[in-house]
Amino acid sequence: MKEAYQRFILELTQADEIAESELIQELWSGYGQILRLRLKGGKLASVVVKWVQLNQVKTHPRGWQSDIGHARKIKSYQVESHWYQNYSDQSAARLPQCLAHRVMDQEVLLILEDLDTAGFPLRKTSLGWSEIDPCLAWLARFHASFLDRKPHGLWENGSYWHLNTRPEELEALKDLKLKEAASAIDQKLREAQHQTIIHGDAKLANFCFSETGSVAGVDFQYVGGGCGMIDLAYFVGSCLSEQECEMHEEQILNRYFHHFQQCLSEPNLALEEEWRSLYRVAWADFHRFLKGWSPSHWKINSYSEKVCREVIEKL
Repeated sequence: MKEAYQRFILELTQADEIAESELIQELWSGYGQILRLRLKGGKLASVVVKWVQLNQVKTHPRGWQSDIGHARKIKSYQVESHWYQNYSDQSAARLPQCLAHRVMDQEVLLILEDLDTAGFPLRKTSLGWSEIDPCLAWLARFHASFLDRKPHGLWENGSYWHLNTRPEELEALKDLKLKEAASAIDQKLREAQHQTIIHGDAKLANFCFSETGSVAGVDFQYVGGGCGMIDLAYFVGSCLSEQECEMHEEQILNRYFHHFQQCLSEPNLALEEEWRSLYRVAWADFHRFLKGWSPSHWKINSYSEKVCREVIEKL
């Protein structure tokens, strides 16, 4: 890491030195790194640094590098910075505190609370039905926190697969019925009366777990306006098997809305009725992206195909 950045972090944390730098992960398509810096002296034992380098040569893992994709990525990091500066402290759902933010020479530096030392050291690659409820509660609290808020400075339509930002994947889609229905599916979600701010990439990998089962969320590059079912459908598909997704669909919705209604000063049954009807629409919307982006992806299964057919028939 650049010496100027190191000095900035030491001044911010009042630490004597950076004792160790640990690579947590490379950012998608080579846009930088997420690092854990262990500190000596000062106020904090460690911080997490998201170091974005917008001027590096990019290579998409699935061959989708393009000017459209690059522009989308640049905006996503601008959105995330704006989110941490203007929205994150208003979330009732647990997420890392942003300690500082800096933009220099086409690079973005986010200094974040280390959730490991804050009591969320566990990462999971799969969940059983009994483990999913805290994540549903997190999503419900997040969505309730921003109900009816306009996403100023964020994505107008949250999620990394939103139709308007994915023309290349739509063009590549071989499922002609789904391709023809894509705009109508998107329109139903955009025209929902009840909107909130959604996470936009609420997969299992973006949740950190405590020993007691509570969760915190990370990665807000695609946060923006939308119906909460977009996050819910995407999250469920990221951690449950095809059979579990189908078997527990009603229970998933019941538990999510149980938590959601508890977050409100009074029940909003009209919202619940509308959003329940859009859960499968949101599922079909992500399925549209996935079939164009990676036709052999493991998430493309018989349940998703059935849901998609039913949604198209009802349009």
